[in-house]
Amino acid sequence: MGGGPVHEALARLELVDHHCHGVATAPLDRPGFEALLTEGGRWPGSSPFDTPAGVAVRRHCAPLLDLERHAPADAYLERRAELGPREVNRRFLTAARTGVFCVDTGLPPDGLTAPAELADAAGGTAREVVRLETVAEAVAARGVEADGYGDAFRAAAREAVRAPGVVAVKSVAAYRTGFDLDPARPADAEVTRAARRWLARGGRLAEPVLVRHLLWTAVDLGLPLQLHTGFGDGDIRLHRADPARLTDWLRLIAGTIPVLLLHCWPYQRQAAYLAAVFEQVYLDVGLTLHHVGPVRARAVLEEALEITPFHKLLYSSDAYGVAEFYGLGALAFRRGLGDLLQDRVDADELDLPDALRLARWAGADNAHRVYRLPDGLKV
Repeated sequence: MGGGPVHEALARLELVDHHCHGVATAPLDRPGFEALLTEGGRWPGSSPFDTPAGVAVRRHCAPLLDLERHAPADAYLERRAELGPREVNRRFLTAARTGVFCVDTGLPPDGLTAPAELADAAGGTAREVVRLETVAEAVAARGVEADGYGDAFRAAAREAVRAPGVVAVKSVAAYRTGFDLDPARPADAEVTRAARRWLARGGRLAEPVLVRHLLWTAVDLGLPLQLHTGFGDGDIRLHRADPARLTDWLRLIAGTIPVLLLHCWPYQRQAAYLAAVFEQVYLDVGLTLHHVGPVRARAVLEEALEITPFHKLLYSSDAYGVAEFYGLGALAFRRGLGDLLQDRVDADELDLPDALRLARWAGADNAHRVYRLPDGLKV
């Protein structure tokens, strides 16, 4: 990490990771580890270690396993297996220096840490983010008539968010339909017709009318709504995951709930525009940071912060499966944000008290305010 008082303050700051997932609790062989290292597939004749994320793991994560920087992949995986998953997870989670984890529990939990287990390994606390598509699919799996689906889903969603520790809901509409949706709230008759089509077909929720119904249900629930945007695995259609396509819907829900745009790359500038013009819109560049690594984190953050109000940027790792992405995401965020703020101080474009305040906002305070978390972060 670079020098200067902004970097020193960020190094001390206990982060709030406002969007993340569990990590593997069982040993990972090379194919298993490499599958979690990339959003793509494993292709013959190549390795995910030969990507920006893989190189960053060997450079920045190897020392936390008592290895030299740039340790070869085989040596890295051998040492990882020698330490075992519990110790590996502890090392990377504590290195991230994160006080609060807001955990998306919508992915299959098999073999992953539960929120409390994740937080315990880090010495922090956990909150839950309810994935609404998972709730909808559970309603369908239990059996429901098409004309009862709308009410049944709304009731199930209200019940899910009443669970202790829930602070937000999330949608993966970007994956299921993209954002080219009619922004209006669907009528009950539309919901019934769409539910009849979906229930007859089965499978994942990818019916546009029901996705609209899900988003409007989120508004009614009154909790912050996280929306995956931009970068993801090969299941997404990237051009349909541009958050700017949500503009008309965001106009309709003005004055209601906070909407948090996750990840955003390569649309961080579009997300910044939305955060600049809509009071309820916030953003992060989580997931992106550990894939570009500390060497490019500053560039992504600078584009995100060109016009974003400083109280609208949050930190997330979006770490999933391997604990390395907790450590790497936190490192990239601290280094990238520290570099750009410290340079502005050195150029007299920002005074030091403001820079320290803005660093604290992005790393922790903004999330505390949006999610109404308890005060008391350690700085």
